[in-house]
Amino acid sequence: MVTSLLVVVIALALIFDYTNGFHDAANSIATIVSTKVLTPFQAVLMAAVFNFAAYFFIKDHKVANTVSKIVLEHFVTIHVILAGLIAAISWNLITWWFGIPSSSSHTLIGGFAGAGMANAIYMHVNPLNAIEMHYVLTIIAYIVLAPFIGLVIAYLITILILHICKRARPAVAERWFKRLQLLSAAALSFAHGGNDAQKVMGILYVTLITSGVIKSGAPMPEWIPLACYTAIAAGTMSGGWKIVKTMGSKITKVTPLEGVSAETAGAVTLFITERFGIPVSTTHTITGSIIGVGLTKRVSAVRWGVTINLVWAWIITIPVSALIAGGIFALIHLIG
Repeated sequence: MVTSLLVVVIALALIFDYTNGFHDAANSIATIVSTKVLTPFQAVLMAAVFNFAAYFFIKDHKVANTVSKIVLEHFVTIHVILAGLIAAISWNLITWWFGIPSSSSHTLIGGFAGAGMANAIYMHVNPLNAIEMHYVLTIIAYIVLAPFIGLVIAYLITILILHICKRARPAVAERWFKRLQLLSAAALSFAHGGNDAQKVMGILYVTLITSGVIKSGAPMPEWIPLACYTAIAAGTMSGGWKIVKTMGSKITKVTPLEGVSAETAGAVTLFITERFGIPVSTTHTITGSIIGVGLTKRVSAVRWGVTINLVWAWIITIPVSALIAGGIFALIHLIG
């Protein structure tokens, strides 16, 4: 049944997707802006177009399926989803304000899980019984694995390119890498849209099941992916300039060659994880890739103080989002 609360939750989910877009725009455009291949406006326009383009090509929605199953169906209510979304939006805005490239994916997952666990407590059930531990542990594992995979791939690509182009004239090579960076940035934007839009798709799907609009196991209504890809692309168009500065210059100085390597490595990692239905963080992945290209010069080329601060943000995102969501759920339960 369609209720006013259901409409509010759908609207909040799409608002979160929008904040995901402008929060994570830096993932796709930071290197291409910092290398001055494109202006900021050109970069966000291109990223938004390729974010949305994923709608036409990615149809299996494995990541959405994983997200929808994080909280067991018995513990999911419309208020659980509402609390999770409010917590996720709040953490996204806080980290955006301070220019911290935290994971929008993980704040959504943490919020959803935290609210589900809070509901289990009210039902006098062990809160850990409310979540699907297999999926949660996989997501936690990829906090480490996703940036590491991106790092290794970026390092290898950079070494390979340097070997192939060792006799090339620097000016000619620079022009070619600026052109190639257009392709690598487009691929990363496409992968970002295909991976991140699915997280909200999973939330909206379980919302419709919980509200009785569709039955469990029913096909996902087509308006859900269309709305989610539109929202994330619109958010990307709004940019995230504070985070662009952190990603594009504070971790390590990035040249067009290194931009190609980092973006290609990030895209490859996201394509692989999307294929296996693993909701990884785009932020973590591209950060690891940027570190990988920095390591090809020397270890000291990476600003490890900045990197360590980012890692702390990654570590606390899921538990903080879960705590915020649990508190919001308790407040809703108290008021209701």
